[in-house]
Amino acid sequence: MRRLRRAKIVATLGPASSTVEMITRLFEAGADVFRINMSHTSHDKMRELVAAIRQVETDHERPIGILVDLQGPKLRLGTFANGPVLVANGERFTLDADPAPGDATRVYLPHPEILAAAQPGHTLLLDDGKVKLVVEATQPNTIVTRVVVGGKLSDRKGVSLPDTTVPFSALAEKDRSDLEAALDAGIDWVALSFIQRPEDIAEAKKITRGRALIMAKIEKPQAVHRLAEILDIADALMVARGDLGVEMPLEKVPGVQKQMTRAARLAGKPVVVATQMLESMITSPVPTRAEVSDVANAVYEGADAVMLSAESAAGAHPILAVETMNKIAEEVERESEYFEGLAAQRLAPEATGADAISAAARQIAETLDLAAILCLTSSGATAMRVARERPKPPIIALSPKLETVRRLSILWDAHCVYMEDEKDLDLTIKRACSIAYREGIVKLGQRVILVAGVPLGTPGATNMVRIAYISDDGGAD
Repeated sequence: MRRLRRAKIVATLGPASSTVEMITRLFEAGADVFRINMSHTSHDKMRELVAAIRQVETDHERPIGILVDLQGPKLRLGTFANGPVLVANGERFTLDADPAPGDATRVYLPHPEILAAAQPGHTLLLDDGKVKLVVEATQPNTIVTRVVVGGKLSDRKGVSLPDTTVPFSALAEKDRSDLEAALDAGIDWVALSFIQRPEDIAEAKKITRGRALIMAKIEKPQAVHRLAEILDIADALMVARGDLGVEMPLEKVPGVQKQMTRAARLAGKPVVVATQMLESMITSPVPTRAEVSDVANAVYEGADAVMLSAESAAGAHPILAVETMNKIAEEVERESEYFEGLAAQRLAPEATGADAISAAARQIAETLDLAAILCLTSSGATAMRVARERPKPPIIALSPKLETVRRLSILWDAHCVYMEDEKDLDLTIKRACSIAYREGIVKLGQRVILVAGVPLGTPGATNMVRIAYISDDGGAD
């Protein structure tokens, strides 16, 4: 079941798409990876969804990736004594450690770490940015602010701090519980929400211990400022444009998206563009022209994957949303400008054997017009380095580890196939070529190039390229 596009599609599951039948239809429509949002999902429901995805995987004999998205720390106000209040521009408003219900002049902030970290001049955004405050003064357990953008405030509204690095963990108690349950269920990717620094990723990796890969959701300015450090330790990035657009000026988000996409590609790590891509399709069967352009631009930029959230989780047209995203990606990738743009962004390989060999494989494959690049990979590193080059010939990722091909299902262009372990190199190459033929990607008499690490099964040891013919029996010569 080969996709006719390079960019992958991540579809979020929810009330509109939680049965085996609906997940099957979403997969057949084009979804490559399924996201489970733990903000709205119990452990029992998560396990039920994982089982349903694995059933679809078995039925179609194709690896499917599962991404569990952790809620992250939720910062909220306390309550108000007499219901919602109005705060007006220019007024002073205090946030403090007093748990008594608030009024139009003050409210309880049940986060002592914020009270300690905020400094004069810092901005606080309440209720998804609808109310904007600027800190004028701080006292022990008290922040005195001036209202810059007024509005209505009610109980438990969210608090965002675009200027303040708050010394709390990116993993709340709920996240730790959710993460352990997800790892036990055998998921492939974990998305960390509201990270601020690379230490947040390291903390999660101590828990996962290689049982899943870590995707860093970039949705805070603090994370943007430390993107290079975060990218060094994370396994992938997500451009989480929703909260990012709350915490920084909206006009800056497109530039940050481009910056993140190119940085991830340079590092050879997958990047997912997310949030409101086809938002109108929650209710409408047809997207807006602006939404089509938004998806197309992410594909043109070379993103590994584009993501649907409420469109597939709770919308009225989940299948149509996936089909629409699939059609947009296919159309973009048929344009000559697509590969021209990717080639223009191509950077020199890093000074490693794996990168040099991957760059050489791409150049050989394009110069000789080879039918495909076959990546024999244990950990997935070989396929990721080859995908970094954004080659024109299709990439086939073959691994004897089922968890590897599932994880690679989010990688740009990777057609992932589980292949039984084999220590003999010649036999492995013959089997790989046979699979490429069986999958309908290559034809008899065509040539392919294979990239691998020798000895086989050695993670991170990409050190071999070989050109092979697809022989009459579908094997290799």
